Amino acid sequence: MPSAPSPVSPVTARKTWRTVEPLHGMVYFAPEAAESYRRLGLEGQSGYFASRSAPMGAVSAGTVVATFYNFAPSLVARSMNGLWANVAPSDVLFARREAAAAALARMLGPAADTDDVALAADLAARAALRACERTEGRPLFAGHAGLPWPETPLERLWHAQTLLREFRGDGHIAQLVNHGLDGIEALVLHQATGELPVSFLRQTRGWTDEEWADAADRLRGRGWIRPAATPEHLALSEEGAAVRQDIEVATDRLSVYAYEAIGEEGCDTLRGLARPFSRAVVDSSGLGT
Repeated sequence: MPSAPSPVSPVTARKTWRTVEPLHGMVYFAPEAAESYRRLGLEGQSGYFASRSAPMGAVSAGTVVATFYNFAPSLVARSMNGLWANVAPSDVLFARREAAAAALARMLGPAADTDDVALAADLAARAALRACERTEGRPLFAGHAGLPWPETPLERLWHAQTLLREFRGDGHIAQLVNHGLDGIEALVLHQATGELPVSFLRQTRGWTDEEWADAADRLRGRGWIRPAATPEHLALSEEGAAVRQDIEVATDRLSVYAYEAIGEEGCDTLRGLARPFSRAVVDSSGLGT
């Protein structure tokens, strides 16, 4: 017997996540976060790796490599070396949440304490709580799902979107594995779409030029990217574009479960509420733009 149609389409799931995502993603670029980690003795990218992995406990660099997926293992090892001997995951989590609240309050100004924030938080939380019913196969998400919920609407909105982002992210990794893409190959395939500047991908992920070129060669061997004059100018082949589309569509489909809690109408309302907040975050350079 065929299953009932989903009350939320995969396209709606993607649009809703993308609209609200700046409210979560800003924590990776906000100066409040970097400063809070420095006070704990975490320098460079150690704060990023520690703060995002802390919900899983004092995990090894190998666990971070596996769950973050597309960062160079050498970068993760340098950033995580001896980290948990000097700082507790609970302290990092407290610093992260305080920094997120302070950064959003600064970026949104008077809008941070409005009914619209509270309404958006309630809708996002309903979706996130439904996602928490399905932690299996999503280790990074499961760690975040076990954290206590904040009390203020602004922090609840940030926490809810964090959960929805990690829920989607673990599903995306499952699709990369299913398509036989390792971490750097996934980055090179993303580069070939032209959606992000290659300088950003290279500067933040830690792979060497040789490793990048080798990954590009492997993808050319599979027929997924077209030959190019330089590693900086790559393009998807027709087959590569189809693979990339398959991955994105499947990721959207795996994200639907969470948004079924609020339906198409709730998703539309959440996007409408969050859109000016997300725009304010981007305009205040909260995403490094």
